Amino acid sequence: MATENAEHGGGGFAIDPMHQFEIKTLFPMQFGNIDASFTNSSLFMVLAAAAVIGLMLTGINRRAMVPGRLQSIVELSYEFIANMLRDNVGTAGLRFFPFVFTLFTFILACNLLGMIPYSFTVTSHIIVTFALAFFIFIGVTILGFAVHGVGFMKFFVPHGVPVYLLPLVVPIEVVSYLTRPISLSVRLFANMMAGHTVLKVFAGFVIALGSFGIAPGIVPLVFMVGLTGLEVLVAALQAYVFAILTCIYLNDALHMH
Repeated sequence: MATENAEHGGGGFAIDPMHQFEIKTLFPMQFGNIDASFTNSSLFMVLAAAAVIGLMLTGINRRAMVPGRLQSIVELSYEFIANMLRDNVGTAGLRFFPFVFTLFTFILACNLLGMIPYSFTVTSHIIVTFALAFFIFIGVTILGFAVHGVGFMKFFVPHGVPVYLLPLVVPIEVVSYLTRPISLSVRLFANMMAGHTVLKVFAGFVIALGSFGIAPGIVPLVFMVGLTGLEVLVAALQAYVFAILTCIYLNDALHMH
């Protein structure tokens, strides 16, 4: 009976940590054979973009000499990304500031929105993170050839490698370069999905053990609070890692270091 209740979401110990990642259609839209339905994933992307735009516009609205909290957040965010580009790409990389800033704030907003109970974590889906990573990969590759022409192929020939090792080293460099969008996307997706799955499991433990009294449910509750704080840190850290790796790829395209 307990198993049956768990399977049907009854009063048993029902732990379904993967249900939170289900994509649900909110407004069906079909264009020929293309399913362009507006889903919960689409909704939270829009909310993330709206949250970032709203924060930025509100923060710079007054432009006070002594900044308030929101203006300080906006200014610190600006300087944070600007310094990241200067440190990793140089002053030449500042022309890509709008792109990197948008990328960082969008991913950060998606990650943090996913921490709200009963919300949806957009970045927990590999298709979303891979789309972002693949767009960066294509853009950086085009930039490399635009700046260096065919000379960009020298990027796959490390300086100082003996000629007789090139047949071994060059394929390794090419494969390493081609796997960039995979590693970039999987890192973000796996961290967000794993963290939310663990939180869901511990939430199930709190409910199940709490039915036997307050004391049994305290231990998993304490773990869940700690994991929630850790997951917020991971949400910010993963947005930072995604942005800084993008800066490193831009530096490779511009300077071939």
